[in-house]
Amino acid sequence: MSTVEETDREETIRFSVSLPRALLDELDRRVVKKGYASRSELVRDLIRERIVEETWERGDVEVAGVLTIVYDHHQRELTQHILDIQHRQYIHVVATTHVHMDHHNCLETIIIRGMPAEIERMSLEIGGLRGVRFSELTRASRIQN
Repeated sequence: MSTVEETDREETIRFSVSLPRALLDELDRRVVKKGYASRSELVRDLIRERIVEETWERGDVEVAGVLTIVYDHHQRELTQHILDIQHRQYIHVVATTHVHMDHHNCLETIIIRGMPAEIERMSLEIGGLRGVRFSELTRASRIQN
């Protein structure tokens, strides 16, 4: 391993956690159900999820999100309203994808970068449009390891 790789790798620390039997059993069920290789992998993911949640709650740093929507493309002017909302928000739309699901329904994903409140506002505005049948915002942020 090169010196650069060695200095970039973060040291892994082992520590103990005491849990009631019922909670440990539930943890083990989730490890199996979600296909994790170990308890440690699941716990790391749970911690990362909580860090993302707290980053969004703080609202003071740029984050990212993916807004997934399904809408009726026959709804009059809906596509234009969706585009207008994207263009007037003070956030950065990184990319979009558009898939024709059937004759009436389109699936669109909008990858967004910006401040949490701005992304949330855009998500609610698009999700509330007449003809949008499904809307879900997946939240993400930078996480160290």
